Amino acid sequence: MEPIKDRLARGEMVLVMGVGRVLHHNLLQIVGLAGGFHGVWFDHEHTGFSIEKLEVGTLAARSVGLDCFVRIAPTDYALVSKCLEAGGNGIMAAQVFSAEQAEQIVRWTKFHPRGARGLNVGGWDARFATIPVAKYCEGANCDTLVAIQIETLQAVEECDAIAAIDGVDLLFVGPSDLSQSLGVTGEFFHPKCVEAIDRVATACRKHGKHWGAVCVSPEHAALLHERGCRMLSPTSDVKLISAGLAAVKLDYGRYFS
Repeated sequence: MEPIKDRLARGEMVLVMGVGRVLHHNLLQIVGLAGGFHGVWFDHEHTGFSIEKLEVGTLAARSVGLDCFVRIAPTDYALVSKCLEAGGNGIMAAQVFSAEQAEQIVRWTKFHPRGARGLNVGGWDARFATIPVAKYCEGANCDTLVAIQIETLQAVEECDAIAAIDGVDLLFVGPSDLSQSLGVTGEFFHPKCVEAIDRVATACRKHGKHWGAVCVSPEHAALLHERGCRMLSPTSDVKLISAGLAAVKLDYGRYFS
């Protein structure tokens, strides 16, 4: 398994898929075996699955060479540690409004001296207490992906300050909530949305950070990519199943009438 962080550092294009409503090990293995995706992000923000289910999900992802990180609400210090100890290689904080809030997320994710994460070596990320403590902390601080979602008007206003934070690796645009926050819900190509994306891209270039986004169509992906987006999330578990059903109905339409 090649870590997403390493791929981004080399300037590669990274494709990831969201998983939450249909979090099952077989689905993850199907996606990995099909190829094309480099990782998955588990959507705890909207589904609230158990830690045990996340442990199985991260195990299944690793088994087919998929890296993974977990999207969470930015409200729970302990959840950050639980997600990382369960096998997630990073976290993505949703609904962030300010640089101050983003700084708190970094401190929750990093051990001393950068942060104040609670130290426990009993999880997967410390290989169940088989890595020396100091080496574990150093490696976790270096390797753990920290992504901050830019999907609120205030976050757009503060995206330069957020991108400047030491320990923030990636800004991630959530186009649906962003369009809602800008008062143009669902109008992903509206000038307000494009302007916000440009501000994120500029901030990331200025501070040497990467950025990613959910894309809603190939045309939207092209818009993002030409502005420097290097992590695209083109589908989710639910969308994947819906697209498969639509394709089957189209191919066998005469038998469904």
